[in-house]
Amino acid sequence: MYEFIKGEIIEINPAVVIIEAGGIGYSIKISLNTYSHINTKTSAKIFLHQIVREDAHLLFGFSGEEERELFRSLISVNGVGANTAIMMLSSLSPDEIISAISADNVNALKSIKGIGVKTAQRIIIDLKDKLGKFAETGQILTTPDNTIRNESLSALVMLGFAKKDAEKVLDKILKENPGLTVESVIKHALKRL
Repeated sequence: MYEFIKGEIIEINPAVVIIEAGGIGYSIKISLNTYSHINTKTSAKIFLHQIVREDAHLLFGFSGEEERELFRSLISVNGVGANTAIMMLSSLSPDEIISAISADNVNALKSIKGIGVKTAQRIIIDLKDKLGKFAETGQILTTPDNTIRNESLSALVMLGFAKKDAEKVLDKILKENPGLTVESVIKHALKRL
């Protein structure tokens, strides 16, 4: 399995980049998100995901490891293939996809070409719990509520509380009182745990 490729960009369009490394030109399928990150550069480092089929060896490339991990999560869902996952990452940013899944926003996912209601629901059901790893890497810290939630969760876990119990309590507190500071959220949580 290839981890990444670093080399000169020979040709690029919104769907494919050809990178020359070691005298070999690699054709790599990319998302529109990756294209926007590398289209002005002459060389790039692309994180890879390889798919080997009976009739083809395909390379999918991403400008960052987080986008690649999201791609891998998406293709783990039954009914979502690599091309559909690339279409998703081209239609919405990784943060928008994560937010849509976290918020059970079927309509946002359904708006993507090739995603129907059942597939959107399946993506949400299968990936909602897996999104914790993106939150831990800072991928989903787009709104103040998530930042407050994550900082509070970190503090409670460091104090010795079970992560799952703390998450449930924090979600309830933030739903009831959306404008609280981190300190207030932790105080409320300590009373409930």
